[in-house]
Amino acid sequence: MNFLLENWSFVCKGLLMTLYLALVVLLFTTLISAVLGVLATVKNRLLGWTIHGYVELFRSIPLIVNVFFIFFGAPMFGVDLSPFAAVTVGLTLWGSANGIEIVRGGLESVSRHQWKSAWALGLRPWQIYLHVVVPQSMQAILPAYTGLLTILVQATSLGALVGVGEFLKVGQIIIERETVMTGVSPAFAVYGVVLLVYFVICSALTWLSRYLERRLGRPAARTSTEEVPACKHPKSVGA
Repeated sequence: MNFLLENWSFVCKGLLMTLYLALVVLLFTTLISAVLGVLATVKNRLLGWTIHGYVELFRSIPLIVNVFFIFFGAPMFGVDLSPFAAVTVGLTLWGSANGIEIVRGGLESVSRHQWKSAWALGLRPWQIYLHVVVPQSMQAILPAYTGLLTILVQATSLGALVGVGEFLKVGQIIIERETVMTGVSPAFAVYGVVLLVYFVICSALTWLSRYLERRLGRPAARTSTEEVPACKHPKSVGA
């Protein structure tokens, strides 16, 4: 493992690039998913068809194909994207298409009488979403959306295929360098470290999701003995 210590600054640079790429992708994915997910619940046929077409198009394309299409296709339309920008756009388009469906499904899981009650109280549409619908839908949105974010963090490794100097790419460079210099391939050790780092990042996301779910105050399931009080046997006549 000495070769990892010798390349420690290089490894840290790759890890920081991975974290930066992940944060940018997650930020844009969340913004687009939130806005279009809310708009998808609006009763507007043209808007609904447009969002539905966007969702179905990018959900049907594999992630790696999406990244390659953006990276190699953008220059044909006069848009010269860097590898980092191409991966960011490709992952964001795919992630937001899935995120929109998660947000839309969560919002529509709130029963209609909640909406009607809020309308009866005179709340404006944005107040209904902010104070009534969104808080109740978060229990349905959080677990699925955390799973999506975890997939996107893992998918940042696709940047290595188009030249982004992220963590996996750095690992590949170290393997090639050590193999040429020593004649021994450290692939198992390097990929083991890469696996461990991705595991820690994704586990942290999962822990954060569960923490937020607890903070939202999901009520614990009551047992049957708590729901139904014990009945007392009536005294027999003449006892």
